[in-house]
Amino acid sequence: MTTRRQTFRLYPNKTQENQLFVARRNHAYLYNACVAHRRYKWRANKKTVTYFEQQNCLPAFKKEWVEFADLHSQSLQATVKRVDLAYGGFFQGLRRLPKFKSIRNYSGWSYPAKSGWKVNSNGKHGSVTLNDLGITIKMRGKAKQWGIPTTLTIAYKPGRNQWFTSITVDIPTVECKFGSQSDLSYESIVAFDLGTQTAITLYDGEEFTELENPRFTQKSEQKIKRKSKALRRKVAPNRSKRIKGSRRWKKARKQISKLQRKVSNQRSNWQHKVTSDIASRYDIGVTEQLNTKGMTRKAKKGSKRKKQKAGLNKSILSVGFGALNKMIAYKIEQKGGLMLILPTKQIKPSQRCPECGVVHKHWAELSNRYHICDACGFEIPRDKGSVMVMYNVATKAQPGFGTSLEDCGCLSSTNLTRKRKHTGSMQQLGQMKRQKSCRKSDGISETPSVYTAG
Repeated sequence: MTTRRQTFRLYPNKTQENQLFVARRNHAYLYNACVAHRRYKWRANKKTVTYFEQQNCLPAFKKEWVEFADLHSQSLQATVKRVDLAYGGFFQGLRRLPKFKSIRNYSGWSYPAKSGWKVNSNGKHGSVTLNDLGITIKMRGKAKQWGIPTTLTIAYKPGRNQWFTSITVDIPTVECKFGSQSDLSYESIVAFDLGTQTAITLYDGEEFTELENPRFTQKSEQKIKRKSKALRRKVAPNRSKRIKGSRRWKKARKQISKLQRKVSNQRSNWQHKVTSDIASRYDIGVTEQLNTKGMTRKAKKGSKRKKQKAGLNKSILSVGFGALNKMIAYKIEQKGGLMLILPTKQIKPSQRCPECGVVHKHWAELSNRYHICDACGFEIPRDKGSVMVMYNVATKAQPGFGTSLEDCGCLSSTNLTRKRKHTGSMQQLGQMKRQKSCRKSDGISETPSVYTAG
């Protein structure tokens, strides 16, 4: 089974919206209470509080605070789990120390299992019922694929003043059509390269296709700068001085958020259209492995090219390298296709000649946009040469050492799917609970913990 997330917009009436706001506020209070509990225990006793300790406090917490009594127990556990995941990321060095969240910025809450809610839909519009609140809310939207609903998340967007529900559904997995090298059909294969000047360059063995960078961020940049300049003239909130933001400041802030949201929606819409078109025409996709996070890092201190690096980062993020790769991969794989991601350091598509296979190190410079091979005299633009090398590697026609698929180990989509790290999900926690009860029944009193204090 494959898990897919489908998002619908909710349309509550006034009474239902008030109930949603109250539930959102209570979940925000619980989140902050868990953060305060962990901070107090660490400052007082230098002790790390685990998820199980806070979860076991929920029954007494609901008795003490009656406003939490009607909320579903598993949704409260999911809120406590959010705190645990936040601290887990902090312990692993992936994020900063979790802070208290304002009710204005708190998104919503989740139902991590099939209980406590019900969806009345076949994938197009319908309604959702929240048992703990006793309400049924209309929703609108259309899912590309629909299956068995498993979890539900309620989210509120303050800038839009809109409610959304995100539902995960289990969909039967389509078996891959290509099980070995002999099964690869070269007529339905495409290699693509992502760039900043040309967003996507495609090559299917016969012709090249170039899709220009829409540059949504750059087109709206001047408007956002003017609105931001006007925002700085308004009275901004300052908690240390107990100054509230003026109405004009709030109005200007909403205008900036609206422009930024428009850019995000334009980019997402363009990405879905492009990737759906590619996935509908080809069964095998070939690309190189990109480290988008490393590519968009800030320039080092003392660097003389900070502005150039900032402009390059903006262009990369405007195209959305990571999102494009993920969209093409899952859309091809969900129809039984195959996605091959070639290791960049081994293949070196931007430095290798597609004709003779010789690697030219000076081709790695981004300013070199047109390549001329010193060995065979082959001439080709940079992006077209990269996709041609990747296509040749996939079709076993690329000369050069270490360019075969056997050396790359990219013969099946299962090798390409990243293994999910242990994050202590609700399902994993249930398994750990059962292990704990089994240990107690066997006479072993060890208590499992997700994180250990260093």
